[in-house]
This record gives sequence, structure tokens and C-alpha cells, in this order.
Amino acid sequence: MAQMKIPLFHPYKRPSAEAVLNGNVKGFKRILPFLGPAFIAAVAYIDPGNFATNITAGSEYGYLLLWVIIISNLMAVLIQSLSAKLGIATGKNLPEVARENFSKKTSIMLWIQAELVIMATDLAEFIGAALGLYLLFNIPMIPAAIITAIGSFAILELQRRGVRAFEAGVSAMVVMVVLAFAVQLFIADPNVGDVVGGLFPAFDGVNSLLLATGILGATVMPHAIYLHSSLTQHRVKAETPELKKRVFRFELIDIIFAMIVAGAINMAMLIIAAATFHTRGLHIEDLDVAYNSFHELLGPTAAISFGLGLLIAGLASSSVGTLAGDVVMQGFIQKSIRLYVRRTITMIPPLAIIIFGINATKALVWSQVILSFGIAFALIPLVMFTSNKRIMGPTLVNHKLTTILGWAISALVVCLNLYLIYQTFFEN
Repeated sequence: MAQMKIPLFHPYKRPSAEAVLNGNVKGFKRILPFLGPAFIAAVAYIDPGNFATNITAGSEYGYLLLWVIIISNLMAVLIQSLSAKLGIATGKNLPEVARENFSKKTSIMLWIQAELVIMATDLAEFIGAALGLYLLFNIPMIPAAIITAIGSFAILELQRRGVRAFEAGVSAMVVMVVLAFAVQLFIADPNVGDVVGGLFPAFDGVNSLLLATGILGATVMPHAIYLHSSLTQHRVKAETPELKKRVFRFELIDIIFAMIVAGAINMAMLIIAAATFHTRGLHIEDLDVAYNSFHELLGPTAAISFGLGLLIAGLASSSVGTLAGDVVMQGFIQKSIRLYVRRTITMIPPLAIIIFGINATKALVWSQVILSFGIAFALIPLVMFTSNKRIMGPTLVNHKLTTILGWAISALVVCLNLYLIYQTFFEN
């Protein structure tokens, strides 16, 4: 009797990364085991802070600054690829590598600033999700905040089922945000010629330059850098330098795909605001005003789509921030607390703002200032470590061009954020 040949993977299931690396899988399915980490990191690029910036840019300047989002996304692809590569090459995340190469005092200081940055980021995300509930269901902000807390705990529960379950859950939420803005984009019916015109670099006065600076300055999300290196460090077993290089190539596809999705969402926000508000001479800065204006000008379906996008993006990005907090604590100081305890602690500032009626917009501005302070402390070590052959090994150390681009982007982003801090303190 002839011996039956058993396939190494089921043709209708996702193959293992090991099967792909061994050459047993062909075609598009080779990519599937490596998809996921970049989508979790990409959630940071569609948080409620981006909603506000894109709506403001679109309503004030129409399609003029679309090209800035594209440039920002290209920068983000390089930055996130360096973070992913560090995890693959070293088997460690960025905070762990920093702890091994810096003094204990420096590591503690880096941990403190990272925790503050993540809490500041979570402030915008949590308030954004609560605002989404308030707008959609007319639930007062305090009960909406409590429901948001329960929702974020539910998403974190996926992490207990394994990282793949969490990746699948967050990726599904990203898809829902895409669908929400696709519906709204269809209803807004933008002029294609005007959209194409926005793809070419241009400014309209000093204020448009300042807004473009804000968009570019918000390109780097420190918690996304910390987290991405953690998501790739143990995901696939690759013992040899050549296998690690192959893993990184697949992960690069994941990053490009995820950042295209994030970029498309941000572009859709700006295009919708331009088509709806700018063409009518309306300048919108607040998300609740945007929701009500969408309802009045485009109808309830468009407004509901916007509210759902805000709610889902806020919940997803808030949960990702909680995971990033755990990564920085374990990495920098080798300590850990339960995710649910961490989630509870990080909810205190946004809950206090909502309960005591503090102006949410001002709170968000200050959260962005804190975020700006933390950019350099994540970005500079990342470029420094990935350019070090001793740390990265001969196959994954940055090429000269990558190093030059990395330092150029770092210098640009850090300078832009320093300018935004100056503008906040001395010009407003």
C-alpha cells in the first residue's frame, strides 16, 4: 500500500511561520503568519488626537495638506520598521536593550518619562472613546467614561487568550474604523480633482505651515515604538542571522500594509472634513461640533459613522497603550503589575477630568505637550541601537542610508516637537 503523504499545513488554515521559513508554503499565504504586530502599532496613528488634527486641517485648508499625511506615513514606516527589526535581531524590546546599555539611573529616568508619556497618550484616547459614546447614544460623560473603562477591560481580556487573539481583535477594530470612514467618504462625495491636487506639496500662509508642523510632529508615537519591538521579539523563532533577515522582510510587508491602512484612514478624515466643511466656509476644531455638523450637513448615517470610528479607535488605542506601559516597566526596571491594575491607574486622570468638568480640549493640548517631551527619549535610542553592529548583528544592522534617514527624521521630528512646545508655552 502506498504511504499517504500528509501536508505540512492545512490548505485552509494559516500556515506556521516555521513552515514558511522552511520553504513549505508558496504564494500569498507566506505572509499570513507575520501579519499582526504592525496593525497593533498602527492603532497609535489613528487615535482621537489624529481625529482632531485631521478635522481641523481639512476644514481650514481643504485638501491642501493631504501630502503631509503621506510624508508622515512614509516616516512612520521607517520608524516602525526599525523598532520591529530591533526585536527580531536581538530577541529583546527597546526598553530591555536600553537597560542593558545604559546605567541604572538612566534606565529609571527613561522609565518614568515613558510612563508619563503613555499616560498622557491614554488621556486623549480614553476621553475620545467616552466622547464617542456620548455623541452616539447621548450618554452623559461620566457614565460614558465608566462604560469606556469596562470596554477597555474587555479588550484586554483578549490578551489573556494569547497575543494572536489580541492581534485579531485589534485588527478587527481597525477594519471597523476603515468601514466607518469608507461609508462617510462615500456620503461626503469629494471632488476627485481637488483630492489629487492635495497630493502635491503646497502651503497657504504661516498658519497652514504650523498645522503641517503639527501633523509631522505627531508622526512618532513613543508607545508604538516601545510596543512594536516587544511584539516581534519572540513572535517567530529564528536562530540564524539569515532566518532573522527573512523574518524581517515579511514583517516589513506587515508594516507597509498596516501603515497604508492607517494613512488611508487619516487621509479619509481630512478629505471628508474638506468636502463637508471647507467647501461651506466652516472651520471646525472640536470633535463634538464636527459630529453635530456632519449630522446636519450629511445626515445621520455619516454622523453615526464618524462617532463609531471615534469610539472604536479610542477603545483600541487605549488598550494598546496599556500594553505598552507594561512593556516599558518590565524592560526598563524589570518590574511588572497586572494589566488590570495598570489599566485602572491610567484611567484616573481622564476620569478626573470628566468628573470635575475640566475643559477636555485644554487637557488634550497639555497631553500633547507631555507627549512631545517624550519623543526624543524613544527615537534617539532606537536609531542608535539599530545602527550598532554589536547589538544588531551583521545582517540586520542599519545600512548607511537607513542610518542617515533615521537620524534625519529623528532630528526633524524632535525639532518640530520642541517648536510645538515653545509655541504652546510662549505664543498661546
